[in-house]
Amino acid sequence: MNAETTSRQPILAIEHVAVHFGGLIAISDMNFHVGEGELVSLIGPNGAGKTTAFNVITGFLKPTKGRVTFRGTSLNGLKPHEVTSLGLVRTFQRTSVFDKITVFENVLIGLHRRTAASLFGTLMSLPKERNAEAALREQAWEILKLVGIDHQADELGGSLPYGDQRLLGVALALAADPSALLLDEPVSGMNASETARFVSLLNKLRAKGKTILLVEHDMPMVMGVSDRIVVLNYGRIIANGTPSEIQNDPEVIQAYLGQGVKHA
Repeated sequence: MNAETTSRQPILAIEHVAVHFGGLIAISDMNFHVGEGELVSLIGPNGAGKTTAFNVITGFLKPTKGRVTFRGTSLNGLKPHEVTSLGLVRTFQRTSVFDKITVFENVLIGLHRRTAASLFGTLMSLPKERNAEAALREQAWEILKLVGIDHQADELGGSLPYGDQRLLGVALALAADPSALLLDEPVSGMNASETARFVSLLNKLRAKGKTILLVEHDMPMVMGVSDRIVVLNYGRIIANGTPSEIQNDPEVIQAYLGQGVKHA
């Protein structure tokens, strides 16, 4: 089941990518696409190559061979910030927020990173910069409302409960104005209610047309949100299909899901 099953226009293409670390083959031949507005999950056992794949796509690691393209532009050789500037933004397994400033200030800093607003002009309260700052503050509120933590805007980033810190991490990613998001185990460590809130956020992002590539171990969540699932095992893709196809694929069940999870 390795044929592409999406009919949507592909915007992210991973074409025959391999990653070798000396004699170790982390990824042997990875080949799949993500369509416009699609939510694709990349799953597999620990060590299957999922995070390596994310690192290649986002410029943290160079492939040994193959190429990655986003909206027709090759990402090979680009630095992470250059990939981000194209509209492809990732989150990380570890929560990355600014602990000592407020939630609102976290998002405002993220917005400032992608604008040309002059810090000097802002400090001097020049009219152009004042208007730009007001617009950024409005955007920050919109992002916080979207992710559902606007009521915690005045709390320190480091004081938030774990699940809310993960939501703040997504808010920081959204501040970069991505058209596509790569989410690396976003609900890892969350309880059931926190996971449900995150699923709600995913649905909102999809309604806004965001393209999402997700790495996650929570199989009920993956099966419930994905348009398509790509399964990695020992650095190679063993299946690519809809959730129902993946749940009933004998090779996937043997390698990863297990008989008990088949009907999860």
